[in-house]
Amino acid sequence: MPTKPTTADRLAALIRSTAGIDLPVRVRAWDGSETGPSEGPVVVLRSRRALRRLLWVPGELGLARAYVTGDLDVEGDLADGFRRAWSRAGGSAPRVRLSLGARVRAAAAAARLGVLGAPPKPPSSEARLSGGLHTRLRDRAAIAHHYDLSNDFYALLLDKSMAYSSAYYTSDDQSLADAQRAKLDLICRKLDLQPGMRLLDVGCGWGALILHAAEHYGVHATGVTLSQQQRDFVAKRIADRGLTERVEVRLQDYRELAETGETFDAVSSIEMGEHVGEGQYHVYAGILFGSLQPTGRLLLQQMSRRGDSAPGGGAFIESYIAPDMHMRPMSQTLGHLEAAGFEVRDVEAMREHYVRTVNHWIERFEANRPEFVALQGEEVARVWQLYLVGGALAFEAGRMGVDQFLAVKPTGEGVSGMPASRPWAAV
Repeated sequence: MPTKPTTADRLAALIRSTAGIDLPVRVRAWDGSETGPSEGPVVVLRSRRALRRLLWVPGELGLARAYVTGDLDVEGDLADGFRRAWSRAGGSAPRVRLSLGARVRAAAAAARLGVLGAPPKPPSSEARLSGGLHTRLRDRAAIAHHYDLSNDFYALLLDKSMAYSSAYYTSDDQSLADAQRAKLDLICRKLDLQPGMRLLDVGCGWGALILHAAEHYGVHATGVTLSQQQRDFVAKRIADRGLTERVEVRLQDYRELAETGETFDAVSSIEMGEHVGEGQYHVYAGILFGSLQPTGRLLLQQMSRRGDSAPGGGAFIESYIAPDMHMRPMSQTLGHLEAAGFEVRDVEAMREHYVRTVNHWIERFEANRPEFVALQGEEVARVWQLYLVGGALAFEAGRMGVDQFLAVKPTGEGVSGMPASRPWAAV
């Protein structure tokens, strides 16, 4: 005699249709019934509201909303659960477009489970931007959403330099702090920084590069950021280290650089270009070019994506982490730089370095989780847990990468001032 399906059996079927994947994990319903493999992670649906989120917003965003609110939870290794799900989905997060018939069938199944109802409110941590895409006010709001959580929040996650970008590992047992310092030194060597030179860092974050370059390479450094909290943090570090004569930080939009007419001996921009947008990237590349003296070098470090991946990183990242972000394949970035007038001299892929970097951040997050919750609440902590684990796996699987582009502004006669060899590669 056939066994009557449990609540968990019906849930698994409904998740399969609304999330776009046959979850290769165990599912536990709110009534305690379970179904699925006995080993590995367990997806726990704590309330009927989790299913309503999936019914109203099928796919990645509905799942994310359920997770960050705690309506859906995962017991066991979250990364293992991601790997299994993405493996079933062909190596990427599932994209769901339900037909009318599929929606009707899902609604009927939901009715049998007693989960029909009005759409739940989106979580409060979801970004809500207004205004035209990549206008100055909207860009400022997008940056504030991600970077102005609090300096204390990021201090729990990052190393003491507060470098929030891929580190560069030169040995198997290297610490996060040493790998970030190695990255900063690599950038300074590629730019061939010398005492007295003027460096501009576009999107300077918490000042790791401009402070390092001033202290260890003797340059005069200027950093620009759209984040008020970052600007205040860097200004304090500059004063505390006695660098006010050689380091400056500005609260400034990159587009304002073209209005000043200033030029520099070297320009860097470390994982800021992702926030510019495709429609504005030619402007950004042109401003970087215009900010350089002839034979000046640019070091651009930027995340990239595989051609079939979502430009913004997917519905979750676009809604919760980096609204309006746009990543492009590496070849498209090369095209933009060359169109701006740059001669690209070197490209170094660093994807595996980002896997290790994010895994170090995950370790720090897990060790400091109570402090994260105390600062920003459980919902934001769950957002960041999902973001870090998903990001590490995206780099691991090659859906996302990160690259360093070294380019030069040649003179009108084609003089680059660059060496024929690659001296920065010698440590």
